[in-house]
Amino acid sequence: MAVTAAMVKELRERTGAGMMECKKALVETDGDLETAIEFLRKSGLAQADKKASRVAAEGKIALALADGGKQAVMVEINCETDFVAKDASFIAFADAVASNTLNDAPADVDALMTTSINSDSVEEARQALISKIGENIQVRRFVRESTEGTLGAYVHGGKIGVLVDVSGGDEELARDLAMHIAALNPEYVSADDVPADIIAREKDILIAQAESSGKPPEIIEKMVVGRLRKHLSGITLLGQPFVKDGDITVAKLLEQKSASVNGFNRLAVGEGIEKKEENFADEVMQQVSGG
Repeated sequence: MAVTAAMVKELRERTGAGMMECKKALVETDGDLETAIEFLRKSGLAQADKKASRVAAEGKIALALADGGKQAVMVEINCETDFVAKDASFIAFADAVASNTLNDAPADVDALMTTSINSDSVEEARQALISKIGENIQVRRFVRESTEGTLGAYVHGGKIGVLVDVSGGDEELARDLAMHIAALNPEYVSADDVPADIIAREKDILIAQAESSGKPPEIIEKMVVGRLRKHLSGITLLGQPFVKDGDITVAKLLEQKSASVNGFNRLAVGEGIEKKEENFADEVMQQVSGG
C-alpha cells in the first residue's frame, strides 16, 4: 500500500513521533495506521516530539578542530537538565554533531540535521536519543572559523565555548585569549567595533546621570568622557584587564607579543533561553519517573 503525506500527518498527530519515523512505521506496517501506532510505541518513538515544547536550556558546547587547528567549529546542543548533559549518550551525540558540522560544512542547522550519523540522519539520531533519555534535545546553533593565523579554542566545563582568531603570537597566547573571553565575556574586540548608536545611547544615559549630580557643565563633560571610556574598556576585549595579569590590558599583552585579534565567537549554553527553576532533587525525580 502506498504511504501518502496525509497518512504520515495523521500518524504524526496521533503519536507525536517525527515525520521520518512515522513514514518508516507506515512502510513497515503496509500503511496500517493502528499497527503503525503500536510499532512506534514498541520502539519508544511515539512520544519523542511531544517533548519538544519543554524548555531545553542545559546542554553542552561541543568542539571539533581540523587542519592543525586552522579550522574549528562549536555546536550548542541543548537538553532539559544538567544531569542529562553529563550522560555518555548525550555527549557522544553532541560530539558526532560537531564532527559533522566540521566535515560536511552545512549552511545552517536545517542542513546539519540532514547529515548522517552512522546510518541515520542527525534528526533521526536526535529523535532516537529523546526516546532513550526522555528529555527534549535540540541542536540549537553552531559557529565555524578558519584562519591563516592561529585559532584559540577553549571550552569551559562544557558550558562556555570560545574560538578566537589571532594573527601573530603563539598557541599559548591564543588559548589564553580564549580563556579570557570565556571568563570576562567581552562584547567587541575594540572600541572601534562598538556601533555608534550603542555609544550614543550609553552617552545619553551617562549625561543624565551626571546632570543629576548638580555639578557645572564643564565638570559634567569630563565625568561623561571618563565614564564612557571606562564603559567601553569593560565591554571590549582590548580594553579589559588580562584575566591572568590584571596589571596589563589585553591590548598591552598583544602589543608585547606582536599579535592582534581578528575576531572571536563565544557561545554559552542556554543564553537567551528562559530557564525553569529546578533543584537537583527534582531533576533526579524527573529521571526516575521517566518524565
